[in-house]
Amino acid sequence: MLNQLDHLKETASQTAGPYVHIGLAPNQAGFDIFEKNFTNVLTGPVTKGERIRIEGRVIDGSGTPLRDVLLEIWQANAAGRYHHPADLQPKEVDEDFRGWGRACSDFETGVYRFDTIKPGPVIGRNGREMAPHINFWIVARGINIGLNTRMYFSDEAQRNAKDPVLNLIEWEVRRKTLIAQREELLNDEVVYRFDIRIQGEDETVFFDI
Repeated sequence: MLNQLDHLKETASQTAGPYVHIGLAPNQAGFDIFEKNFTNVLTGPVTKGERIRIEGRVIDGSGTPLRDVLLEIWQANAAGRYHHPADLQPKEVDEDFRGWGRACSDFETGVYRFDTIKPGPVIGRNGREMAPHINFWIVARGINIGLNTRMYFSDEAQRNAKDPVLNLIEWEVRRKTLIAQREELLNDEVVYRFDIRIQGEDETVFFDI
C-alpha cells in the first residue's frame, strides 16, 4: 500500500527577514514602540570592573560586512559571576550590572558595538576555571538558526591556554578566531576588536548548544 503522503510536494521555503531590526530592535530602526528598549549598554553608573567597548563586524563568505545583523551577548561580572539564580558560585553579585545586551550592526558601516566591563574568570564544570569570555548569539537575514560563539581576550593568554572550551578546538589557527584584540585609544578608552566570519576562510568557530 502506497503512503498517502507520497504525492505531496515540499512547501517552498524562504529565509528570515529583512525585518530583524523592526521586530527585535525597533528603536534602531526608527520605531519607538517599547517603553524600555533593549540596549547595547550593559553597565550602570556604579558597575564594578574595567569599562570596555567591543566593536566588530559580521562578515559573510564573500568578505562583505552584513548590515542587518542582530547580536546578543551575555557574560559574567568583574568577579566572574553571572547575574542569574542558577549561578551558585560564592562570588559577589553586582546589582548594577545587567550582564546581557542586544545590538544591531550599523546600517551604513556594518559595525556593531557593546559597552560593558571585562568579565572575570568563571568556574565551569568539574570545578575547572574558564578564561574570561563573552557569549555571543548572532542572527541575520539568511541565518535561520542563531549562531552561538564566544569571545576571549588577547591579553589573557595564560588563562586562554588553560581554558577547557578553547582546548576542545584542535587547531590553534581555529582558536584564534575567538580571540578579540585589545586596543587602547588616546582618550583612555579600551576597545576589543572582534570580527565574526560566518563562512569561508578564517570562519569563526561556532558552538552547538
